[in-house]
Amino acid sequence: MRIDVLTIFPEMVTSFAENSLLGRAQRSSLLDLRVHDLREATTDVHRSVDDSPFGGGAGMVLTPGPIFDTVEREQPARPLFLLGPGGRRLDQSFARELADSGGFSLLCGRYEGVDERVRRHLVDGELSIGDYVLSGGEVAAMVVLEAVGRLVPGVMGNAESAIEESFSSGLLEYPQYTRPAEYRGWEVPAVLRSGDHARVARWRRAQALARTLHDRPDLLGEGRVLDDADLDLLAQHGLLGEEGPEATAGSDPT
Repeated sequence: MRIDVLTIFPEMVTSFAENSLLGRAQRSSLLDLRVHDLREATTDVHRSVDDSPFGGGAGMVLTPGPIFDTVEREQPARPLFLLGPGGRRLDQSFARELADSGGFSLLCGRYEGVDERVRRHLVDGELSIGDYVLSGGEVAAMVVLEAVGRLVPGVMGNAESAIEESFSSGLLEYPQYTRPAEYRGWEVPAVLRSGDHARVARWRRAQALARTLHDRPDLLGEGRVLDDADLDLLAQHGLLGEEGPEATAGSDPT
């Protein structure tokens, strides 16, 4: 899979990628990450990539020339997304779509943004990681790279990890435990040590439902409506009371 990143701070992106799961993916030829320095397309001695906005105002704006020239010279993978507030919000479903797409590119804005002609005549759309302000698109690009790259087949050692984690099934992930079985008086639920995979699966489903209802009910939709099987599962595990679910990790019905 090929991902291109266009930025004026390429070291930020390459350093992150080299020191994360993405670095191994690149070395294994599972991911083709190409980071392009927009300053390489400048012609003046100062390698200028920004200028003051017409009409006045605070801050600087990335000029169109270096961006258009970089895209035309490097031919990055399409679609090319501008990282900005007006785009589709990144979530697990969108990350999966991008991972299955075969390739895409990210344009990192800086300062007060990019010249509007870039938005209108060069990029294919915008991509947002949330409703807050960053100083530039590099951190956002890292978020996208991490969320998408780990979903590329072969990047994670255990493919099941991407299936069972939070959001992949529309729920938060169930509680996880490891050794020791008892720590400071807190014991790992007996069901997880039972060896009964069917019971473990039911317990995990119940815990995921309860945790989602308690912490992120919005993930279940505005109506928060669960089917009878899920309600029955919550009741069996003692996680559905008059005041709502109580995610009691130790619940272990027969």
